[in-house]
Amino acid sequence: QEQVAEFGGGLVQAGESLTLSCTISGLRQASDRYSMGWIRQAPGKEREAISCVTWIGDTWYLNSVKGRFTLSRDKARNTLTLQMNNLQPEDTAMYYCAALYFSSCPFLPNEYWGRGTQVTVSS
Repeated sequence: QEQVAEFGGGLVQAGESLTLSCTISGLRQASDRYSMGWIRQAPGKEREAISCVTWIGDTWYLNSVKGRFTLSRDKARNTLTLQMNNLQPEDTAMYYCAALYFSSCPFLPNEYWGRGTQVTVSS
């Protein structure tokens, strides 16, 4: 059973930073063949993929977070970290970590394996 533990959300002011981390366990296939990424969903809005890294190491960012967010992955530990700088109120959302076998980026999972972590940015 796949499980995700997400950490690092919180309440910050505009311009401040947060670091989100997640660890994925219970993957059914070889873990180094999974692409991993972060998806967010704000109330009343469609969910959107914001950053991901493919299983071969190609990294992708949503245009609105380019230059502000940095994604890093530790394949050995199945962890994914998202450094978020210069946060803005429009970044307020629930953030979910996900993995998908042999996927390109970006991707949206069919289900979430974790509970997500809330990021709230006040103006």
